[in-house]
Amino acid sequence: MSQFSSRLISPSQRRAAPEQGGLLTGKDPTQFNLADPLRLWIIQVGIIIITTQVLSLGLRKLRQPRVIAEVLGGILLGAISVPFWRAAQLNRHPGPTAFGRIPGFSKHIFPSQSIPFLSLVANIGLCLFLFLVGLEIDTAIIRRNMRLSATVAAAGIVIPFGLGAALAVPLYKHFIDPSQVTYTHFMLFTGVAYSITAFPVLCRILTELKLLDTTVGIVVLSAGVGNDIIGWTLLALSVALVNAGSGLTALWILLVCVGWTLFLLLLVSRMLFWVARNTGSIENGPTMFFMTITILILFGSAFFTDVIGVHAIFGAFLAGIIVPRDGGLAIALTEKLEDMVSVIFLPLVGPIDSTRKPSLMVSRTIWGFTIAICVLAFAGKFGGCTMAARYAGFNWREASTIGSLMSCKGLIELIVLNVGLSAGILTTRVFSMFVLEALLLTFATTPTVSFLYPPHLRTRASATGSSFANIHDRKDNESGTGNRIKQDDESVWKHRFTVVLDKLEHLPSMMAITQLLRLPPPAYSQTESPSPSQSTGKGVEVPAHFGALRLIELADRPSDVMKSSATDALLHTDPLLAIFHTFAELNGLPVSSALSIVPFDALATSVGEHVRAQDTQLVLVPWLPSAQAPEITEAGAAQDHSPFDSLFRTDRSTSEVHSHFVRGVFAHAGTNVALLIGRAPFGVREQTHLFLPFFGGPDDRLALDFVVQLCANQRVCATVIRMTKHDVVPAPEAAHLTAEDKAEENARANGATIASVRSMTGFPDTMYGNATTQTRLQSETADGVTWARYATPSAANNTALGGALSRVTFEELASSVPLHAALHRACTLQHPIVVVGRSRRLAGEDHHAELRTLEGEHGAVRTDVRKTVGDVGTAFVMAGVDMNLLVMQAPGTHLD
Repeated sequence: MSQFSSRLISPSQRRAAPEQGGLLTGKDPTQFNLADPLRLWIIQVGIIIITTQVLSLGLRKLRQPRVIAEVLGGILLGAISVPFWRAAQLNRHPGPTAFGRIPGFSKHIFPSQSIPFLSLVANIGLCLFLFLVGLEIDTAIIRRNMRLSATVAAAGIVIPFGLGAALAVPLYKHFIDPSQVTYTHFMLFTGVAYSITAFPVLCRILTELKLLDTTVGIVVLSAGVGNDIIGWTLLALSVALVNAGSGLTALWILLVCVGWTLFLLLLVSRMLFWVARNTGSIENGPTMFFMTITILILFGSAFFTDVIGVHAIFGAFLAGIIVPRDGGLAIALTEKLEDMVSVIFLPLVGPIDSTRKPSLMVSRTIWGFTIAICVLAFAGKFGGCTMAARYAGFNWREASTIGSLMSCKGLIELIVLNVGLSAGILTTRVFSMFVLEALLLTFATTPTVSFLYPPHLRTRASATGSSFANIHDRKDNESGTGNRIKQDDESVWKHRFTVVLDKLEHLPSMMAITQLLRLPPPAYSQTESPSPSQSTGKGVEVPAHFGALRLIELADRPSDVMKSSATDALLHTDPLLAIFHTFAELNGLPVSSALSIVPFDALATSVGEHVRAQDTQLVLVPWLPSAQAPEITEAGAAQDHSPFDSLFRTDRSTSEVHSHFVRGVFAHAGTNVALLIGRAPFGVREQTHLFLPFFGGPDDRLALDFVVQLCANQRVCATVIRMTKHDVVPAPEAAHLTAEDKAEENARANGATIASVRSMTGFPDTMYGNATTQTRLQSETADGVTWARYATPSAANNTALGGALSRVTFEELASSVPLHAALHRACTLQHPIVVVGRSRRLAGEDHHAELRTLEGEHGAVRTDVRKTVGDVGTAFVMAGVDMNLLVMQAPGTHLD
């Protein structure tokens, strides 16, 4: 019995649990463990991602695509100088460069035993990336622009392929072993590498440079789609020939591949559309069941093309092409996958093809061949596509721009090169030469296009198809604006508005201010003489027209690029535009829509371009404070915060960024701008009260004109006070303030010509030069004329203004502390909308000293607030009043 017990116990005593202490027990976390490679894999991925992200931050300032950062990251790391799959086949460790030369770096961080695990993840990433590339390709673009794009696409394949085949002769003689690779295979692969165009990078460059709605952009986009499809087909043929043992085997591989492609396009695509329609994925986005089916098709297609002798990425590419495009399903599917692919998988693909051993720079012969590869690659694409575009009818500038864009290589050629290296067609030295060529051509695309095709020379396309109706940028583009209103240049009331929509929470305030403008007043001119179009003395009512401009920030995501190339569909499906259109139809307002998808730095510039194209008279820009929970006092009661507290005091991250955008609109709009700050639903009240403290200057005169125009609506009334600063007059009782601080009465008037200067933060703002006595007297005279136009008793007899002026109360107030007096007067009103002039130039008064007093009483606000809303607006922000604020700025091109 004892023997039996010992037999039972002794085995258990020998079974010791594996040690789990890890770092706490003194183990090296970078030590590779074949049974548990996760720790080292996390370290490797973390180093690669951090390196590529840091590089991309700097390259983004140069407007370069992210792929360059990924490849340069691999060069710096120098840890994986042979692709993962190729290194495993060759059973060799990658050669070190840069970080790889650090003692122990490659041995501990990228040991050769860990390469297969990174290889697996990289291959999965390649399949997912090529699936996303297939999703981006829309064959309908080719059908719409077949005549022009077919010529460019054909020239962009045939001529580069011929040059690549010619260059293959000396390359094959100097660098390729004839016993390993036949010349036919090498020549075919070199021609494919020369012919390929990076469609995803091309789409992003077109979007960032705002070329998608130009004739050049449309042709390049269509030609790029056709070029990619033919290029991947040639690549599949090349790999099939290499993997086949004989010509008959290669023919069978090609036929099976063609049969699989037809099976996906004709049968599986219809089945996938049926699944999408019956699961509601087209209307509501991809469901879990649809995502499951799609992923199975993706990896199933990749598996099939791999086992028949064609690379797996070709099957993944085909799976992306057959996904339905209806209802923006392809865009929604891309949004589901793109972040994981871009953050984790693609950074692993970049470093695998960046550095090679032996070194590239070892002889003049190698450098000579490298230069020849780069020159012929650019000459083939640029020359072929340029001549084809010129033959199609484009001028030389447009044709050369098309050639430059089509020469973009990007990550697509790097993937093609990796396929060639893994198939044994390329040596590491030839591979390095082609990698340098791909980087140089990709890097040169954006600056070359910007030089050849500046914005003022671009030709916009009003329609797609084989024939374009072209309108130059320097001319007004009247598409979507309805009938233009011809008015007297001296008209002071506005009838053409642009409403900027960027966030859903901004809609209520924009709809409210739009509703106040619903009943337009009759046209009125300063001379009070009938305009040429008026047949009677009563004037003609000019209907207000509203243009909704939807702004979407272009991020690094492929889905944003896809949206930018599908703006026509987004105009009808975007939720913000749909809501605003419904509101406009219910209120009988004429409205047109436009959509702009640009990087954040170009948002304000995009608004200015749209305003000039549509001849807008007033731009309405929203700014909503972020939500903030009410504060609970000691008594248990909830205390509401002022909306300005969350906007200008605590929520620095989002509000400061948005203030840069707002100041950019002020600087680049070139027309009247109204910034509406607040969230109260003032437009639905029975009576909306406006309050305007009038200090003088062009912005205050604009504010007065706009207040009177709003009062033409019977639901709007206003109180307008002309504020005057006098040092000898004590503070009025109404202000309940002392006159301890007496500011200098020195109008900060500025010159009559506008200049764009940079503030301390490096952001452009609208300022004027030093004032002169003449400009100051002119501004004061204009203030008096504007005030007399509305405030004198004779103004009420004007039939065009009588209705509006009957709802406006005019007052005059002199005080040594006018900001305090204006604040107190506003607080006596019931939730008014405070209308102020921004007055960053030609201001009527200097409020510096009084603002310092207010800062001591109520606390400081951020430094960018004053630059954004002006001195008077800053006073209301500091006081924390629970009111909506409307900041007006007049165009600064002349002294009005």
